[in-house]
Amino acid sequence: MTKRILRFPAFAAALAITVAALGSTPARADRCDDLAKDLVKQIPDLKIGKTVAGVIYLEHPAVTQASLGCSSRNRSNEMFAATDKKKPTDAYYEFLGTAAALVFTIPKPDAVKGTKRCVSRTNLVRGYNIDSRYRKLDIHCTVAKTGVRITVSREKGV
Repeated sequence: MTKRILRFPAFAAALAITVAALGSTPARADRCDDLAKDLVKQIPDLKIGKTVAGVIYLEHPAVTQASLGCSSRNRSNEMFAATDKKKPTDAYYEFLGTAAALVFTIPKPDAVKGTKRCVSRTNLVRGYNIDSRYRKLDIHCTVAKTGVRITVSREKGV
């Protein structure tokens, strides 16, 4: 078979160029990894932790837990932050608002207002596990004795 390929030098050259081009393509980073790196550049004291099953864990002094969930079949990216205080500090809202504004490309004051609004709506009548919608964002907040957990996401196609 090698004699047959060598009889057609143009075919052999094209085959060699194709193999070289496919073999030397640079590895592209995932869009979610790029987004996490952008968050690190924009938010002071933010560090990237482990990446497990499409979730990038983040570390910041204002939160006890934070993560960036990568897009899936029916959701776009998802931002999660938790604190161990029942009444979160302004630094917590600032972190979550900045991250949500960068991930979902909305104004930062809108992201901060939406997260504060969700937490303020939790009470004995409505419950302590609230789903709300603000500026095309799905905001899920849970308030418990152990702290506050907020997840901000957006449905695909919105």
